Amino acid sequence: MKISYNWLRQFLQVQLEVEKIGELLTDLGLEVEGIQKVESIKGSLEGVVVGEVLTCEKHPNADKLKVTTVNLGNNNAPVQIVCGAPNVAAGQKVPVATIGTKLYDEKGEEFTIKKGKIRGEESHGMICAEDELGLGKGHDGIMILEESLEPGTLCSKVFNIETDYVFEIGLTPNRADAMSHYGVARDLRAGLIQQGKNLELISPSVSDFHVDERILKIDIEVKDKELVPRYCGITITDVEVKESPKWIQNRLKAIGITPKNNIVDITNYVLHELGQPLHAFDASKIKGNKVVVKTLEEGTKFVTLDEVERELSSEDIMICDVDGNPLCIGGVFGGLKSGVTEHTTTVFLESAYFNPVSVRKTAKRHGLNTDASFRFERGIDINMTKYALKRAALLIEEYAGGKLSSDVLDFYPEKVEDFQVFLSFENAYRLIGQEIPKETIKNILASLDIKISSATEAGLGLTIPSYRVDVQREADIIEEILRVYGYNNIEFSHKLNTSISFDKNNETKIENIVANQLTSQGFFETMANSLTKAEYIAFSENLNPDYNVEMLNPLSNDLKVMRQSLLFSGLESIAYNLNRKQNTLKFFEFGKTYHKYESGYQEDKHLTLLVTGNKSKESWKVKTQVSDFFYLKGIVTTLLTRLGIDSLKTTPIKTDVFSEGIALSLGKLKLVELGVVKRTILKEFSIKQEVLFADFNWQNVLSLLGNKKVKVVDLPKFPAVKRDLALLLDEKVEFKEVYNLAFQAERKLLKEVDLFDVYEGDKLPEGKKSYAVSFVLQDEDKTLEDKQIDKIMQKLQQSFEKNLDAVLR
Repeated sequence: MKISYNWLRQFLQVQLEVEKIGELLTDLGLEVEGIQKVESIKGSLEGVVVGEVLTCEKHPNADKLKVTTVNLGNNNAPVQIVCGAPNVAAGQKVPVATIGTKLYDEKGEEFTIKKGKIRGEESHGMICAEDELGLGKGHDGIMILEESLEPGTLCSKVFNIETDYVFEIGLTPNRADAMSHYGVARDLRAGLIQQGKNLELISPSVSDFHVDERILKIDIEVKDKELVPRYCGITITDVEVKESPKWIQNRLKAIGITPKNNIVDITNYVLHELGQPLHAFDASKIKGNKVVVKTLEEGTKFVTLDEVERELSSEDIMICDVDGNPLCIGGVFGGLKSGVTEHTTTVFLESAYFNPVSVRKTAKRHGLNTDASFRFERGIDINMTKYALKRAALLIEEYAGGKLSSDVLDFYPEKVEDFQVFLSFENAYRLIGQEIPKETIKNILASLDIKISSATEAGLGLTIPSYRVDVQREADIIEEILRVYGYNNIEFSHKLNTSISFDKNNETKIENIVANQLTSQGFFETMANSLTKAEYIAFSENLNPDYNVEMLNPLSNDLKVMRQSLLFSGLESIAYNLNRKQNTLKFFEFGKTYHKYESGYQEDKHLTLLVTGNKSKESWKVKTQVSDFFYLKGIVTTLLTRLGIDSLKTTPIKTDVFSEGIALSLGKLKLVELGVVKRTILKEFSIKQEVLFADFNWQNVLSLLGNKKVKVVDLPKFPAVKRDLALLLDEKVEFKEVYNLAFQAERKLLKEVDLFDVYEGDKLPEGKKSYAVSFVLQDEDKTLEDKQIDKIMQKLQQSFEKNLDAVLR
C-alpha cells in the first residue's frame, strides 16, 4: 500500500524527517518496506528558467530555423539559442533549458542539454515546448509564458512543481483501519503522542454540505440486509466531466494511480483519503430512478468496465435498475454501460458497506482485485459510509460544477454497536512481560480512540470504535497497547531458560533420524501446501469428495480444499522440476491429510517418498540405471529397519493409484504402500516418465516404536534355499494371485515370495506377460534335501498351471 507524505500532512502537521516517520510507522506495526521520492514533473524542471526573447532572426543556413538572443536574467549576458518552433518571436517570455539541464522524453529516458552548433550557428540552450518539459502533450510550438514573469525565474516555481515521498507499507490483513491516508495519520498521531508530541488530527470538513435543489431522487431498495448492511446514495446534477485539478492529480499520481476525469478521480481520492470505496453512476442510465441491490440468476451475462463479458454467480451482490438490469458488481467493479463518460451531466453517487466474505468470493471468482474489493473484503468502517459520501459530493460540487439534487438516502436498518471489551491490568502485565503505568495505558487507549466506559483497580471497561474490526478480544487490546508503547521499550532478560526432553521416542527426533537417512541417499525434503485443488479427488476412487474439508473463503480455486492425499501435491513438485530439465528426482515429505467424516474432522500424519529418473547422477565411474520398483522397495525396507521394524509381511495391493504395488505390514498393522504411479494420473500432470511413490502411515510407524519389544532368538542353524520360476501368464493376472496361491500350496516351509522381474513385449504371445518370481524355503529343524525342494516347487508349478493357466518359460 502506497502512502504519500504530503497527503499525510493534510491531516497531521508533522515536521519530522521522512526517515523518522518511516521508522515510527514500522514500530507501530505498519511496516515501511521502502521510501521513494516522487515528483509531479520528473526532474522538477531543475535548470529550466524563464527567458525573454530579445531578438529573433531567420537562420542564414536553414529555412525553418531561427536564431534568437535570450535574456536569462540574474545579470547574465544574453545567450544565443537556435530554435525551430514556428511561433517563436521577439518580446516573448519562454521556458529555457540551460546548459547541463536534464530533461526526459516521453519514454522517461534522460537527455542532457549541451552547447552545440546547429547549421553553423552556436546554440546555448533550448527553448522548450510543453511536452519537452513534461507539462503536457503539445508540440505545435514553444510555450509562451505570462509577460509579467521576470527573466531568470525558476520554472519549478512558475508551475508549482511538487516533490513528495511515498511510503510503501506492507499492510497486514488485520489492519483494515490503516487502509487510507487518514487511517495511517490516525495511527501516526498515537505514536507521536507516546513520544510527547500531541498534534491535532485534522478531519476533512463536511459542514458546508447542503442540498441545492431537490429535483432528482433515485430511490434505494436493498433485498438482503445481511449482504448489504448499509447503502447510501445521492444525486448530483449539472456536472461537467473534465480534468481534475492539478493537486488531486498530483496526489493520485504519487501513489501510482493514473488520473481519468474529475468524477472518477474524486471517488479514487476519497477512497485513498478515508478508506471508503465509492462508485459514480451516470444517473441517466438508471431506469426508473431506482437502484435495487440484489443477486441475479446464475450465469447472467454482464460486461464490466474493462469490456470483458462475465458470467455472474447467484451469490454476487449486484447493483441493478428497476427492471433488474445489472449496473455494477457491488464492491468489486463497475459496469461498462453505467459508468461516467465525457457526456455525463447527472451522477448518482454510491457509498456502501458490503459483506466482506461475499465481496472476497466474488472478486476471486471473477479474477478481479480492485482497490475497492481490497478494502471491502478486509472490513471497512460502516460508520464512515455517509461521511465519505458527503466529502466526495462536496468535491464534485466544487470541481465539477455540480448541484446536490437530493437528500442522502441511507439504508441502515440495524445500527452496528461499538464492541465492548474488559481489560485486566494483571493480564496486560503478564502478556507484555512488564508492568506499564496505568496512566500510560489509559493515554495510549485514548490516543487510539478506545473509550474507557468504566474503571476499577482491576481493569478497564472499554468501547472499541467501529473502524477497529480486528480488535475484539482482551488480547487484541493488549497488542494495541504494546505496539504503541513500543516493543523496543520492553525490557528483556539475557538469561535463557529451556527444557530438554529425554524421551527416546520423541517424534521430532525420529523424523530427524529418517530425514538424515533419506538425505544421505540423495533425497530432498519438500513442504507442499495443505490446500489443493478439489479436482484431484476424481483421480482416485479411494478418495471421497464428501470427505473434503472445504475453505469457506478460498484464496483461489487451486487452494479450495485441504488435501486427502500427499500424492498430488508431490506430483506437482515433480512436474515443476521436470519442466526445468531436472529429470532425476528424489523427494520426501512429512505432512498431514485432512478428512471430514460424519464423526468429525480427522488429521492423519504421513511420510511420502517420490522417485523418478535415474538412481544416481551420470558419471564416468557409474553406469546409469533407471530407478525402478525394487529400488524404492529397498529404500523403504532399509528405512523401517533403521527404526527397528523388521519381519515385515509383503502383500500385493490393487489400487487405481498404482499400476503395480505392494503393502508392507507388521501383523494387522499396515505401515506403507508403495508402487508405480499409473500413467493415467501422470498424464494429468504432463509427466511422461515413470514415477514411484511410497506412502507411510506415520502414526502406525510411531505406534510400533513405542511398543517395540526386543526378542533375542538363535540364528537359524539350517540354510534357506531360494528357487525361481519364470511364469507366462495372462496380462490380467496380478502378483497378488500368485502370492496367495503359493502360500496355499505350501504353508510350512515357504517363507518368502517376491516378484523380481516383469516382462511385456513383442516376443511374447498377445495378451501375455512374464513374471519372474523367487521363493525362499527353509526348515528350522534340518537341512532341506533336493527331493523335498523339487517336490515343493513341482507343487507350486502345478498350482499355478491349474488356477492361472500359467506356462513355465
